[in-house]
Amino acid sequence: MPAAAQRGSLWGTRKGKGTPRRASSGTAQRCQPLEHRILITATMCLLAFGAVMVYSASSATTLLRGQGNGSGYLVKYVMYGAVGLVLMHVLARDGVAKVQSITAPLLVTSFVLVLAVHIPHVGVSVNGARRWIGPGPFQFQPSELMKLALLLYAATLLAKRPQRVHDLRELANPLLMVVGGACLLVVTQPDLGTAMVIAFTTCALLVAAGIPLRKLALLGGSALALVFMYALVKPYARTRLTSFIDPWAHASSSGFQAVQGQIAIGSGGLFGAGPGQSVQKIFYLPEAPTDFILAVIGEELGVVGVFGLLFLYGLIAYAGLRAARGARSLYSALIAVGVTSLILSQAMLNVFAVLGLAPLTGVPLPFVSYGSSSLIVMLAAMGLLMNVAAGGTAHVRAVAPARKRGSADARRRESAGLARERTEEHEDQGRDRRRRDRGARGAGAGGGRRAAGAGR
Repeated sequence: MPAAAQRGSLWGTRKGKGTPRRASSGTAQRCQPLEHRILITATMCLLAFGAVMVYSASSATTLLRGQGNGSGYLVKYVMYGAVGLVLMHVLARDGVAKVQSITAPLLVTSFVLVLAVHIPHVGVSVNGARRWIGPGPFQFQPSELMKLALLLYAATLLAKRPQRVHDLRELANPLLMVVGGACLLVVTQPDLGTAMVIAFTTCALLVAAGIPLRKLALLGGSALALVFMYALVKPYARTRLTSFIDPWAHASSSGFQAVQGQIAIGSGGLFGAGPGQSVQKIFYLPEAPTDFILAVIGEELGVVGVFGLLFLYGLIAYAGLRAARGARSLYSALIAVGVTSLILSQAMLNVFAVLGLAPLTGVPLPFVSYGSSSLIVMLAAMGLLMNVAAGGTAHVRAVAPARKRGSADARRRESAGLARERTEEHEDQGRDRRRRDRGARGAGAGGGRRAAGAGR
């Protein structure tokens, strides 16, 4: 990659400060990097925590409604989690290299599916929102897939031509146009929360690619202005905004969810009422196993339980950013930043909404809330992040700007940059081999000394 393409980006500033990690056979597979171990530990803890809380939040209401023995939500959560874990395992092995070839078909498919939710007898409407397709228990939310597809698409474009972040016109066509079109389709469902997650993730990728702060502020201000205008025009969004400003004034109508969530968290105190002892989840708290599962956690496990949950998300943030800093290519670094921001932005929006610090958006709590589409897609994204943490990579050839593509000097600089990249990769591989050889000789020498000691 040319040196100019690396300047200002997260990966470009890291390059040369240390030897990148490489996922290889033998010892490297048996001893994964610290970031990989942190990610898998935090993910499995969140899944176990989610299974317990989904059962606690749903069992009482399903029994009272005569919908089975109370374990229906838990069984579905475990089934969808198993599918997601299989995808996570596959993508954690060599996912970054594999998804590069399917990014375009995945993006097109996600757009088609998001459009399909508006087709009568295809899209499924729940509580006034058309966000799902599919029959009965096999319903799928296409906007969840679109979040991951847009992340991969943006990472590919920015890795091919990192210079585009310095020119808003070049950045707008096609990246911002595609992202804006996706947000517009999602908002019409309506689903403002998913659109906000897409916007936050795109901003994180632009920052990692080295966009100047002035241009980022301009884009962020424009996005906030559009959201404010949408909230003024659409009654649905305007109602959410007014109930957020003063939920207690609308406690019996639009502010009912926010008020009940705050009551649940306030009732828990420091250590909570105990597992399964929530009262709000039975009679008052709507969507307890999904959007408001944090309120159930706060009532049953108290502030300590909420802080424990936030600590696990903090581990993901720490390991994800370390993996991005240690990535072996700009493309891998952007995927790591994108997946980390995707998980954290959803978690923050959900937590802030339940605590009354943000309007209700309907965004689930990653890995914890019940929701088939979100759980499967989040686990697949985590597999990509684990692959980057373990040293997986896929090199995307940098492209010179269009106005310089015909220049002989530009072609020579690009060729020289690609040659330097190949040389650095060969040097990395050589260092890895020498390190493994030294480890093997050390192990052999240690075995010889132990054998000699036994002989004496």
